[in-house]
Amino acid sequence: MKNIENMTSEEAKAELAYLAAEIARCDQAYYQKDDPYLTDAEYDDLKHYNNAIEAKFPELIRADSPSKRVGAVVQSQFKKIEHRFPMLSLGDVFSMEAVADFVMGVKRFLNTSEFIAFMAEPKIDGLSFSARYEQGRFVSGATRGDGVVGEDITENLKTIRQLPLQLPEGVPEVLEVRGEVYMAKSDFFALNERNAAQKKKIFANPRNAAAGSLRQLDANVTAERKLSIWAYTWGEVSERQWHSQEEFFQKLQEWGFPINPLNRVCYSLAEIENNFKHIMELRADLPYDIDGVVYKVNSIELQERLGFLTRTPRWAIAHKFPAEQALTRINNIRIQVGRTGALTPVADLEPINVGGVMVSHATLHNEDEIQRKDIRIGDMVIVQRAGDVIPQIVGVNKAHRPQNSEPYVFPSVCPECGAHAIKEEDEAIRRCTGGLTCPAQAKESLKHFVSKEAFDIVGLGDKVIEDFFADGILREPVDIFTLETRNRPAMDLFAQGNGLELEKREGWGTLSVRKLFAAINERRKISLPRFIYALGIRQVGSATSLLLAKHYGSFDNLQNDMLARETAKLVAIDGIGGAMAKDIVEFFNEEHNQRAIADLRKYVQVDEFVDEDIKDSPLSGKTVVFTGTLEKMARAEAKALAQKFGAKVAGSVSSHTDFVVVGADAGSKAKKAAELGVAVLSEAEFMDMTSR
Repeated sequence: MKNIENMTSEEAKAELAYLAAEIARCDQAYYQKDDPYLTDAEYDDLKHYNNAIEAKFPELIRADSPSKRVGAVVQSQFKKIEHRFPMLSLGDVFSMEAVADFVMGVKRFLNTSEFIAFMAEPKIDGLSFSARYEQGRFVSGATRGDGVVGEDITENLKTIRQLPLQLPEGVPEVLEVRGEVYMAKSDFFALNERNAAQKKKIFANPRNAAAGSLRQLDANVTAERKLSIWAYTWGEVSERQWHSQEEFFQKLQEWGFPINPLNRVCYSLAEIENNFKHIMELRADLPYDIDGVVYKVNSIELQERLGFLTRTPRWAIAHKFPAEQALTRINNIRIQVGRTGALTPVADLEPINVGGVMVSHATLHNEDEIQRKDIRIGDMVIVQRAGDVIPQIVGVNKAHRPQNSEPYVFPSVCPECGAHAIKEEDEAIRRCTGGLTCPAQAKESLKHFVSKEAFDIVGLGDKVIEDFFADGILREPVDIFTLETRNRPAMDLFAQGNGLELEKREGWGTLSVRKLFAAINERRKISLPRFIYALGIRQVGSATSLLLAKHYGSFDNLQNDMLARETAKLVAIDGIGGAMAKDIVEFFNEEHNQRAIADLRKYVQVDEFVDEDIKDSPLSGKTVVFTGTLEKMARAEAKALAQKFGAKVAGSVSSHTDFVVVGADAGSKAKKAAELGVAVLSEAEFMDMTSR
């Protein structure tokens, strides 16, 4: 959005034209297709931007300005109903300061210093409707549409049991009752669950679900979905029998309409503010969705004196909740284990609408964050969602903390596999150490295990690993080497399995299965550096694997020292620091990993290390410089690997540099290499040059 202060008349004209078209497109998506593509906050920003430009350039206000329209033009599939009295929208504000300004403006218009009573009503997030009664009988129903002409939803409204079809004696001969159609949260979740099972449309929030259900061309579909209503105002009426909003609600109740029990008359700004806070606190526990509180001058006489602006009444305003924040309750805290073993706490929330999306979960990041904010199960918390960012908890309302509340204790074992979960002193993340067997990490561990620098098994690509993992054929590395045995037909009495019969799987055949088994059998003997790397020990890449292989000579020597927790010997190796040493020791001392390694070595021979002097390497005698962030390994590992293959590693680019290895976000070194004509390598090209 451009700076309005410095905007020229021509720029303003162009901006207003764009905003008129864009907001009309947004309205069509929201009102007609029930599929908005902007969040509430983004939509409000467009409207406020439009209004601000019009305030500075009133002479440029367009005939199709968003400030002059409500909703969207009806679709042709529905019959049209013209409203005898327009269904106008309300202006909205987002702070108590703005509410106070509104109240002051009302008093100033009426030239009074006395406080005026206001009816405060929860703002239901649904679809506006108007129900027309003649001589007490329901005759037609309409949506708001563009405020002047709506869609005929008479038959659809009849399916909502809360709407009375016949009113008692004594009602005005002509009466239009207006309100909001909504879908309860429980019915919304049930509908989405059914639609997901049937592979139908999933609605983002109850408002979209209510609108999509009400505006069905087949009223039978509407009848299948549970819709509800609140009544709160009137349109055309032949004889008004009430003098205030409060009296009107009493009449509605007498006539059988559902009235929101949270409606309340406020007699001061303090009451208005306290009521707003109260509604916000209740919001998460309400069975329906609201997005603010509406304030209406209670006196009808004063409403008539105040009158209307172009499209909004002077006597009413909507005080909306912050679009990207909401207050709700933490029902539980559970731990998710990521593919790297990181334990991430997630809060299960009482579902709440945040920025147009129903949010029921939010990340808590890590245990340090939980302790810092003192987040507990049962707390009322502020949830924030900005754009497409994962919802997060930004604060705790401790005034509403349960008396029996206790601090959350972060688990020290993995909830997926029971392995130890350790946390480094200088890190915020706690990680599972059962990398080889943890179900949450197993699939990615298998992909790493068969990768090019590890066992390098041809035919076991990522897709095959994912398919075999999903079907339970592969769960941990040893399963790869028992695959051929388990593939024998189940009728074979000597078979050690249930007869997988891979040949019958889609995309497989006898030849492809034989090739896979041949590739696996070629890797039953492996070098020590490759085996160490394949284990997927945290922080241990190919270069560190080589360092360990050189130092210990055999896997038994390495494992024995690790089981004896000889951390000092590890740290003594140039290139291995304290944090890395701790990760290596913890990996070998985890029982799950010990079992997995023991099972593997029954089928795989790990050769002792033989130090080779690499003289024929493409990097031998060359000067290499690294720049940017590498994806496969740390910078230190890459340097060690280059040195292993005979290269000299320099810190800056010069005319004597032979290769510059470029990672992500490369800086001035890459630019200088281009200026000097130095050969530039990608990380993948560097890896190819160092693979044997």
